[in-house]
Amino acid sequence: MYPQQIHQYVRRFFIENSCHILRENEHFIHVQLTIEMDKKIMNRPFYWKYLESTGDEPNPAQLTLITDKNKLTESIVGEVVHYGSPRLNQLFSVTKELGSFVQMYEKPPVTQVPVQTILTPWVGVNYKITYSSDRTREILYSLGINLMTGMIIKEFQESISRLELESTISANTFHLPYTIKPQRALERLDAVIENQIKLDDHTWAEEARVRQQRDIRVLDYFYEGIENKPETYESEKKAIKEQYETKIRIEIINGGLFYLKSI
Repeated sequence: MYPQQIHQYVRRFFIENSCHILRENEHFIHVQLTIEMDKKIMNRPFYWKYLESTGDEPNPAQLTLITDKNKLTESIVGEVVHYGSPRLNQLFSVTKELGSFVQMYEKPPVTQVPVQTILTPWVGVNYKITYSSDRTREILYSLGINLMTGMIIKEFQESISRLELESTISANTFHLPYTIKPQRALERLDAVIENQIKLDDHTWAEEARVRQQRDIRVLDYFYEGIENKPETYESEKKAIKEQYETKIRIEIINGGLFYLKSI
């Protein structure tokens, strides 16, 4: 996941959760948290318990996240986030907790003369693929499918990140009915992800198998010459096999039904 993708995800996360962006550029974002979001991500339960007991006015925190430290041209004090960092994983978890599926409408530009705007339905899904053995590699894919034509595009999240979206449809705006049911669209996107896995380089699995065999040979060396091997031998051998067991996991981080004009 590139810094630009992380920034777009973080930005969309806070906007969707009603957190006001106080200042930002392409490499950092400074936000005012809501009370709800402060409680979810700032880990200060005693502060909120104290306020509830005293009735004092709440003061939710502000948060600065740096999404690309290497490209900052000014001195910013904040928390560096990258793929795999605890803070980003926390935002992923909160997204799942709050509901991973949304329905959004693109807001048309304001014009002096009212103009009718027609929106097209899309399903967008952000997937995470995890390749794991004794080592782990995670990849994000963002896919979108047009529910009228069936056209599928990659980097869907990036495509909508700069659009102004809202949870209700604007006046003089209409959306077309979809011809592909969202459930069927999701099945098509799942098939794209499964095919992507087939096309990926899987030498990592063979390399894990080689490391597993190496560790088992070392284990056998220490127990060489012992005819009746103790239980510890079998338990250690089992642990080695479990450590290097190769797994592929597909997760949906979030997704939604989007009615759009600009794609």
